[in-house]
Amino acid sequence: MRDRMKELKKLFLKTYGCQMNVYDSERMTDIMGNQGYTMTDSPDDADMILLNTCHIREKAAEKIYSELGRYRDIKSKNSDLKIGVAGCVAQAEGVEIMARQPLVDFVVGPQTYHRLPEMLEKLNVGEKVVATEFPVESKFAHFPKRLDDRTNVTAFLTVQEGCDKFCTFCVVPYTRGAEVSRPVTRVVQEARELVGQGVREITLLGQNVNAYNGPGSDGQGWSLAKLIWTLSEIDGLDRIRFTTSHPNDMSDELIETHGECKKLMPYLHLPVQAGSDKILKRMNRQYTAESYIRLIEKIRSARPDILISGDFIVGFPEEDESDFQATLDLVEEVGYGFAYSFKYSARPGTPAAERMQVSEDVKSDRLQRLQSLLTTQQKAAQSMMVGRVVDVLFERAGSLAGQMVGKSDYLQAVHVANCDVPLGTIAPVEIIDTHSHSLAGVLASSSHQG
Repeated sequence: MRDRMKELKKLFLKTYGCQMNVYDSERMTDIMGNQGYTMTDSPDDADMILLNTCHIREKAAEKIYSELGRYRDIKSKNSDLKIGVAGCVAQAEGVEIMARQPLVDFVVGPQTYHRLPEMLEKLNVGEKVVATEFPVESKFAHFPKRLDDRTNVTAFLTVQEGCDKFCTFCVVPYTRGAEVSRPVTRVVQEARELVGQGVREITLLGQNVNAYNGPGSDGQGWSLAKLIWTLSEIDGLDRIRFTTSHPNDMSDELIETHGECKKLMPYLHLPVQAGSDKILKRMNRQYTAESYIRLIEKIRSARPDILISGDFIVGFPEEDESDFQATLDLVEEVGYGFAYSFKYSARPGTPAAERMQVSEDVKSDRLQRLQSLLTTQQKAAQSMMVGRVVDVLFERAGSLAGQMVGKSDYLQAVHVANCDVPLGTIAPVEIIDTHSHSLAGVLASSSHQG
């Protein structure tokens, strides 16, 4: 239990990037809560400002320096304020951050934030700290119990971290390290804690989450499928999701689980990145467009109603028009309910950064054409929902009086007017209309699931 005798201080924590960073921020909040910190929504009255950064997007580091610059006046008025940078930018550029921005007091990588209490001791005596090593011990073994002040009915839960794939465009193996899977008992324990706080849906996270191989109670490495079946036995946990997956780790066992486990939702994020075998090879993705398409067919055979989403990179080095057309052809054949698409941007130190780059004008043109096709598919997928009855987990009040917002089984946002169900309710909803990024519905019956 938190030591109430400690003087409460205020922490302002800003999170960038992926769901794993959201999870990391929640755990840092737990750690700092045990050190006497409470959260604040404003940096102006904070005793500590912490930026949890992401290195995936273009010019990520420059955006962090710009953000830090906004805190210069706050720091000048409060000499006791501590400012820190966490996450992947911290891991990649820790020493440079301290050199370029002297107002930063500490830098902590994504594998060392469990040592924040030790860092506080040094910070409190005026030392500056850079902690970006990959420690021998796992950070997961040192996390405190989840604080019991959650209000969300959904939660992220990291079960696997790091990557051994070494895609030529990606910095993750260098910022998150090698693949590591958490022990089954610890995952289950944390899931039970979340459910005990009112969580009804958990999304299992990992850079390659379907490569999960955590030690189980039998001493053997458990697959993600086996972990999902174990979690499905937790009373009160009604929905399970996982992201992000690599096509090469999508096993037959996991595909069968999609078809058989009722608590595993019919949504799968399975990035392909490109439709050209030449580009896939240069990316070191280690599969072909044909093998990816056959994999999708197998998944849909097991779960016909599954919604597939994906990731795409356009303008990868040496991509020509025929390569890009192959990506469009793959999108046409697969049919995505949702997708993320980006222009390639070079990451220093990655192999792809050394190759001949595609011009920005060409990248912009291709991105627009790809996004147009993906948007058409997304709208079609949403239109097909009209007239259907789907279960919706209500997560929050809407912007209109009497309106509630939740997520369908397919992870689509659903708005329901004149809805008086409590937060956390799962209720059948008839979809009556679509919007650009959401669906509108009405409660399908007056008897709601509790």
